[in-house]
Amino acid sequence: MWDMNDVCKIECRGAYSYWIQFDDGHCGEVDFSSYLGKGPVFEPLKELGFFKQAIIDGGTIAWPNGADIAPETLYEELEEPVSRVAEEPPEYNAGSGK
Repeated sequence: MWDMNDVCKIECRGAYSYWIQFDDGHCGEVDFSSYLGKGPVFEPLKELGFFKQAIIDGGTIAWPNGADIAPETLYEELEEPVSRVAEEPPEYNAGSGK
């Protein structure tokens, strides 16, 4: 359950996916591909170069055009969440599909 936690780390993991960690240690990978058709603010994210420009702003992931996702939504969407984590995200190996 989300308890007003902020995103504290993000790492792009390939096409339309980011590894996200919250300040309580809850983390996992979120696939953003389902957001790409959800309105004009998300249209620029279809261009992968733009998608990779995400930053942390206001406690959540955001893009230069003002697109963002509510942190409580991200918290609930994490794939394979881990309740507590190490300081760094697990190593990403693009060839392994992990």
